[in-house]
Amino acid sequence: MSGERVGGERFCLYDSAAVEAVLDRMAAQAATFLATEADPLLLGILRRGLPLAERLQARLKAKHGLDVPCYGLKLKRYADDLTLLHPETELTENAEFSARDLARATVLVVDDVLYEGHSLARVLAYLSRRGAPTVRIAVLADRCVAALPIRANIVGVKLQIAAGDVVECHVPPYEGELKIELLRPLRA
Repeated sequence: MSGERVGGERFCLYDSAAVEAVLDRMAAQAATFLATEADPLLLGILRRGLPLAERLQARLKAKHGLDVPCYGLKLKRYADDLTLLHPETELTENAEFSARDLARATVLVVDDVLYEGHSLARVLAYLSRRGAPTVRIAVLADRCVAALPIRANIVGVKLQIAAGDVVECHVPPYEGELKIELLRPLRA
Protein backbone atom coordinates (compact mmCIF):
# COMPACT_ATOMS: atom_id res chain seq x y z
CA MET A 1 0.00 0.00 0.00
CA SER A 2 1.26 3.44 -0.82
CA GLY A 3 0.06 6.78 0.41
CA GLU A 4 -2.55 6.85 -2.37
CA ARG A 5 -5.81 5.07 -1.73
CA VAL A 6 -6.97 2.95 -4.63
CA GLY A 7 -10.58 3.54 -5.62
CA GLY A 8 -13.23 0.93 -5.04
CA GLU A 9 -15.39 -0.54 -2.32
CA ARG A 10 -13.79 -1.10 1.08
CA PHE A 11 -15.03 -3.48 3.73
CA CYS A 12 -13.62 -3.70 7.24
CA LEU A 13 -13.16 -7.41 7.91
CA TYR A 14 -11.44 -7.10 11.31
CA ASP A 15 -11.44 -3.95 13.43
CA SER A 16 -8.73 -3.05 15.93
CA ALA A 17 -10.18 -5.10 18.80
CA ALA A 18 -10.56 -8.15 16.57
CA VAL A 19 -6.99 -7.87 15.23
CA GLU A 20 -5.65 -7.46 18.79
CA ALA A 21 -7.43 -10.72 19.72
CA VAL A 22 -5.94 -12.41 16.64
CA LEU A 23 -2.46 -11.21 17.67
CA ASP A 24 -3.01 -12.60 21.19
CA ARG A 25 -3.77 -16.01 19.67
CA MET A 26 -0.78 -15.78 17.32
CA ALA A 27 1.51 -14.94 20.26
CA ALA A 28 0.22 -17.96 22.19
CA GLN A 29 0.99 -20.16 19.18
CA ALA A 30 4.43 -18.57 18.78
CA ALA A 31 5.14 -19.21 22.47
CA THR A 32 4.63 -22.95 21.94
CA PHE A 33 7.21 -22.91 19.13
CA LEU A 34 9.73 -20.64 20.81
CA ALA A 35 9.56 -21.49 24.54
CA THR A 36 11.88 -24.49 24.31
CA GLU A 37 14.29 -23.05 21.76
CA ALA A 38 17.80 -22.00 22.84
CA ASP A 39 18.09 -19.05 20.44
CA PRO A 40 14.66 -17.82 19.26
CA LEU A 41 14.23 -14.57 17.36
CA LEU A 42 11.59 -12.68 15.43
CA LEU A 43 12.28 -11.29 11.96
CA GLY A 44 9.68 -8.81 10.72
CA ILE A 45 9.44 -8.12 7.01
CA LEU A 46 9.34 -4.39 6.41
CA ARG A 47 7.12 -2.59 6.22
CA ARG A 48 4.14 -3.96 8.11
CA GLY A 49 5.71 -7.22 9.24
CA LEU A 50 8.13 -5.44 11.58
CA PRO A 51 5.51 -3.61 13.68
CA LEU A 52 3.49 -6.84 13.78
CA ALA A 53 6.61 -8.69 14.99
CA GLU A 54 7.12 -6.02 17.64
CA ARG A 55 3.52 -6.49 18.82
CA LEU A 56 4.11 -10.24 19.04
CA GLN A 57 7.38 -9.61 20.87
CA ALA A 58 5.59 -7.49 23.50
CA ARG A 59 2.92 -10.19 23.98
CA LEU A 60 5.51 -12.97 24.22
CA LYS A 61 7.21 -11.08 27.04
CA ALA A 62 4.12 -9.85 28.90
CA LYS A 63 1.91 -12.93 28.62
CA HIS A 64 4.37 -15.80 28.19
CA GLY A 65 7.55 -14.61 29.92
CA LEU A 66 9.64 -14.96 26.75
CA ASP A 67 12.23 -12.29 25.98
CA VAL A 68 12.72 -12.73 22.23
CA PRO A 69 14.80 -10.27 20.17
CA CYS A 70 13.18 -8.72 17.12
CA TYR A 71 14.85 -7.55 13.90
CA GLY A 72 13.67 -6.11 10.61
CA LEU A 73 14.42 -7.26 7.09
CA LYS A 74 13.70 -4.96 4.16
CA LEU A 75 12.60 -6.33 0.80
CA LYS A 76 13.07 -4.05 -2.18
CA ARG A 77 10.07 -5.70 -3.84
CA TYR A 78 7.46 -7.05 -1.52
CA ALA A 79 4.46 -7.23 -3.81
CA ASP A 80 4.26 -10.64 -5.45
CA ASP A 81 2.81 -9.23 -8.65
CA LEU A 82 5.65 -6.89 -9.69
CA THR A 83 7.94 -9.48 -11.27
CA LEU A 84 8.02 -7.69 -14.64
CA LEU A 85 9.35 -4.52 -13.04
CA HIS A 86 11.53 -6.15 -10.39
CA PRO A 87 12.44 -9.74 -11.27
CA GLU A 88 14.67 -10.11 -8.20
CA THR A 89 13.66 -9.48 -4.62
CA GLU A 90 16.53 -7.68 -2.94
CA LEU A 91 16.96 -8.13 0.80
CA THR A 92 18.45 -5.49 3.06
CA GLU A 93 19.18 -6.46 6.65
CA ASN A 94 20.06 -4.14 9.48
CA ALA A 95 23.65 -4.26 10.75
CA GLU A 96 22.70 -5.85 14.08
CA PHE A 97 20.91 -8.75 12.37
CA SER A 98 23.67 -9.06 9.79
CA ALA A 99 26.21 -9.66 12.59
CA ARG A 100 24.03 -12.24 14.34
CA ASP A 101 25.10 -15.89 14.15
CA LEU A 102 22.08 -17.93 13.07
CA ALA A 103 23.69 -21.39 13.45
CA ARG A 104 21.44 -22.28 16.42
CA ALA A 105 18.64 -19.81 15.84
CA THR A 106 14.98 -20.54 15.51
CA VAL A 107 13.69 -17.70 13.34
CA LEU A 108 10.03 -16.75 13.27
CA VAL A 109 9.52 -14.65 10.12
CA VAL A 110 6.55 -12.28 10.50
CA ASP A 111 4.68 -10.68 7.60
CA ASP A 112 1.29 -9.10 7.10
CA VAL A 113 -0.15 -11.03 4.12
CA LEU A 114 0.77 -14.33 2.48
CA TYR A 115 -0.32 -14.04 -1.12
CA GLU A 116 1.58 -16.05 -3.74
CA GLY A 117 4.65 -16.63 -1.57
CA HIS A 118 7.41 -15.32 -3.84
CA SER A 119 8.82 -12.85 -1.32
CA LEU A 120 8.71 -15.32 1.56
CA ALA A 121 10.44 -17.92 -0.61
CA ARG A 122 13.32 -15.48 -1.09
CA VAL A 123 13.47 -14.82 2.66
CA LEU A 124 13.57 -18.57 3.38
CA ALA A 125 16.39 -19.08 0.86
CA TYR A 126 18.29 -16.15 2.37
CA LEU A 127 17.94 -17.53 5.92
CA SER A 128 19.04 -20.95 4.72
CA ARG A 129 22.18 -19.42 3.19
CA ARG A 130 22.78 -17.65 6.51
CA GLY A 131 22.68 -21.05 8.25
CA ALA A 132 19.41 -20.81 10.20
CA PRO A 133 18.47 -24.43 11.00
CA THR A 134 14.83 -23.73 11.90
CA VAL A 135 12.60 -21.14 10.25
CA ARG A 136 8.89 -20.73 10.81
CA ILE A 137 6.48 -18.23 9.27
CA ALA A 138 3.73 -16.18 10.91
CA VAL A 139 1.32 -14.06 8.87
CA LEU A 140 -1.56 -11.92 9.97
CA ALA A 141 -3.61 -12.83 6.87
CA ASP A 142 -3.29 -15.79 4.49
CA ARG A 143 -5.10 -15.39 1.16
CA CYS A 144 -4.94 -19.18 0.65
CA VAL A 145 -3.65 -18.86 -2.94
CA ALA A 146 0.11 -19.40 -2.59
CA ALA A 147 1.62 -20.23 -5.98
CA LEU A 148 4.73 -21.69 -4.35
CA PRO A 149 4.92 -24.44 -1.73
CA ILE A 150 5.11 -21.85 1.04
CA ARG A 151 2.83 -22.09 4.04
CA ALA A 152 2.65 -20.20 7.28
CA ASN A 153 3.03 -22.09 10.56
CA ILE A 154 1.02 -19.43 12.36
CA VAL A 155 -1.90 -17.79 10.57
CA GLY A 156 -3.94 -15.02 12.12
CA VAL A 157 -6.85 -15.24 9.67
CA LYS A 158 -7.47 -17.17 6.47
CA LEU A 159 -9.25 -15.16 3.79
CA GLN A 160 -10.57 -16.83 0.67
CA ILE A 161 -11.55 -13.88 -1.45
CA ALA A 162 -12.07 -13.15 -5.14
CA ALA A 163 -8.88 -13.05 -7.22
CA GLY A 164 -9.24 -9.35 -8.05
CA ASP A 165 -9.86 -8.26 -4.47
CA VAL A 166 -7.07 -6.96 -2.25
CA VAL A 167 -6.40 -7.63 1.43
CA GLU A 168 -5.09 -4.52 3.16
CA CYS A 169 -3.57 -4.87 6.62
CA HIS A 170 -3.51 -1.47 8.30
CA VAL A 171 -0.72 -1.43 10.87
CA PRO A 172 0.46 1.56 12.91
CA PRO A 173 2.73 3.45 12.47
CA TYR A 174 2.02 3.21 8.73
CA GLU A 175 -1.72 3.64 9.15
CA GLY A 176 -3.66 5.25 11.97
CA GLU A 177 -5.67 2.22 13.06
CA LEU A 178 -4.94 -1.49 13.31
CA LYS A 179 -7.43 -3.35 11.08
CA ILE A 180 -7.83 -5.63 8.09
CA GLU A 181 -9.81 -4.39 5.11
CA LEU A 182 -10.92 -5.93 1.86
CA LEU A 183 -10.65 -3.65 -1.16
CA ARG A 184 -12.75 -4.44 -4.21
CA PRO A 185 -11.12 -2.17 -6.85
CA LEU A 186 -13.22 -0.39 -9.41
CA ARG A 187 -13.44 -2.51 -12.51
CA ALA A 188 -13.50 -0.98 -16.00
